[in-house]
Formats: sequence, structure tokens, C-alpha cells
Amino acid sequence: MTPRNEGFQRLIEFHLTTAPYARVNHYCDWLGNEVYHFDVASSHRQLLIIAEAIVQLASPPPLPERIDRAAWKALDELVATGAFWDFVMPSHFIHHTPALLELARELGVERRSDPLSLLRELTWQISQTFAYAPQTTRVDSPIDEALHARQGVCQDFAHIMIALGRLIGIPCRYVSGYLFHRTEDHDRSEEDATHAWVEAFLPELGWIGFDPTNNLIAGERHIRVAVGRDYADVPPTRGIYRGAASSQLEVGVKVVPAAIHIDEQEVMPQVTSASVQAELLAQQQQQQ
Repeated sequence: MTPRNEGFQRLIEFHLTTAPYARVNHYCDWLGNEVYHFDVASSHRQLLIIAEAIVQLASPPPLPERIDRAAWKALDELVATGAFWDFVMPSHFIHHTPALLELARELGVERRSDPLSLLRELTWQISQTFAYAPQTTRVDSPIDEALHARQGVCQDFAHIMIALGRLIGIPCRYVSGYLFHRTEDHDRSEEDATHAWVEAFLPELGWIGFDPTNNLIAGERHIRVAVGRDYADVPPTRGIYRGAASSQLEVGVKVVPAAIHIDEQEVMPQVTSASVQAELLAQQQQQQ
């Protein structure tokens, strides 16, 4: 949950608290993401994880419209060294299924012009081909569900673009974070949710972010939290619980300019009928 501190993004302050209280440890994983770990030994009906950060973002330099066609050869030479193996091979959610190969043919995904121009085009094509429809897929949905339905959310679109990029030998990785929404930008993604996009490695440019949900080049509104091969590497929370109980996850997100006070009630998960039913079920199981 910690925003990354690198490039054009600077992490000024970060706090992680839990209720019930827990001693929180942390370490840095193999991709440079900060991972926090804690245990709550006592019985509890609700667990709150509150992450608060202040991040300073600077505008990256403008990208050229295209790069030299020779970048394809440079990419192949870089990949041949093995340095980008994890980002060109299949991963947990990234597979070249028949449905993906059919989409690649439909969109004309093949090496031409230069990698940057092709990625710009692919970002636009995915935003036009797939409808943004929350609740139509799950966090563990394979890409084929969104491919067949032609709809999904940012996680699905990022996975599809990563798979298409890797298909033609472009190293691509998954980025989990937040997007600062403004009315004038008309973003498709939801304002009160985490966001996901793609980074592709290009010779002489490095890792460049592409947001296929909103047809954007990632910039000063994109707050990078974690990077991985796909979502399986960077879920905001992961854990286990012991005992006869059920659980339901609810998330609240608020991204505002630092000068504006954040009302804690705005980001606290709201109690819903589903969460009440889950608690009643847990009580019944404990009584049995």
C-alpha cells in the first residue's frame, strides 16, 4: 500500500494503522515494493487497515510521437540478455489463450512502425473495444472472461494489454496504484477505487506507463504503488484467518490535493447488508 519513491514520484509521508492494533513489520520484495505484515491473534469481527500517504508528483517530460524503428532490434537484444525474462513470459494471469490470439488478429497486433507508436495505438484500441463495467469480473478472473464479454475493469484491461505486448516481445508489467480524478478529464475508471495500468520498457526511454482504461499515457495524475508481472504479484491485501467464519472485503479510496483536509468518514468502508449478513453467519458458526 506504500506509494513508490522513485522517478518523478516522491513519497513524503506514509502511515499504516490497523484496528485491532497490531505490530506491523515490513520488508522490500524482489520488485522494490514495500510489503507490510502483521498478525491479529485475538478474536475480532472487523479488521480495518488504514493507509495514508502524501506524495509529490512531477510531470514527466513529453514523449515523442514515435521512436526509431531500430528500437525493435534493440528490444530483442535486451530481452536476449534475460534481464526482462519475467516481463515477457506468461505469468499467473497472462496467457496467450485462443481468445487473446483472436483479439490480436482483430486489432492487427504485429510488429510495425516502432514500439512506441504501436503501444499508443494499442492503448486507444483497448479503450474503444472494451466497455468499462464494474462488478462484471472478479479479482481472480482470467482474461478470457473480459475478452468474451468485451467488458471489464482496469485490472482486466491492463492484463489484456500486457498479454498483447508480451506476444510481440515487448517487456510489460502491471502497475497498481491510484488515479487523481478531475471532472474535466472524463476518466472512465471509478474515483473511489484503486487503479491499474501497464508499463512497457522501451529502449532509451525506460519504463513508460500506458492506461488502456482511460486511453492515457501515465503522468502526474497516476500514483504508482506497486509493480509486478500481473495482479497476483501486487494485491493490496492478502492474508488468512483461522476459525469458522466468512469474510467480505470493502475498500474506500480518496485522492485529493494535499492542501485539502481528508474527512476520515469519506474513506471508511460503509456497512452494507452483505457485510451484516456475513457477520451474522460468523456468529451462527461460532455458536455451533
